[in-house]
Amino acid sequence: MARLGSIIHTIDGTEYSNINTQNSKVNMRHSNKIVHPILIALCTTVAMFVSTGVIAHESNEIVKPNFEQTIPNLPGKSLIAVEVEYPPGTASLPHNHAKSAFIYAYVVSGAIESKVNDGDVRVYRAGESWSEPPGANHSVSRNASKTKAAKLLAIFVVDSNDKELTTPAK
Repeated sequence: MARLGSIIHTIDGTEYSNINTQNSKVNMRHSNKIVHPILIALCTTVAMFVSTGVIAHESNEIVKPNFEQTIPNLPGKSLIAVEVEYPPGTASLPHNHAKSAFIYAYVVSGAIESKVNDGDVRVYRAGESWSEPPGANHSVSRNASKTKAAKLLAIFVVDSNDKELTTPAK
């Protein structure tokens, strides 16, 4: 048995600690036979989540309102524009657009990789555009470059009472 500070280590690896708490001694026993397997299980679980990307799926785009106006000759409809900036190598989480939203997307700078509904994954470069039907599922929306930022302007024609333009995909 070896004594290090207030912790006593025995040959079998069991630790004993004497702690003074307001004039009473508490004898705490920590068994490596219990703690060690728990730590291994915890580390293994974290490693599995990191390696499968479960923890790494955060949305990193920057969405800024650009314009919002009701459309006078289309009662109940609004025109909403948002800028979506993607730093290098970032993406949006898969999402769905409002059931009433027709969308026109224009790439302002860089290159955007996109997949809408059952269409193919496609890369759009600065100056290119596409449209999305109401209720579209956007399973891929990301910066196509790992080294350069990208920006797009998304213009929505949407029911004025639809306040959520996107919702997480299920």
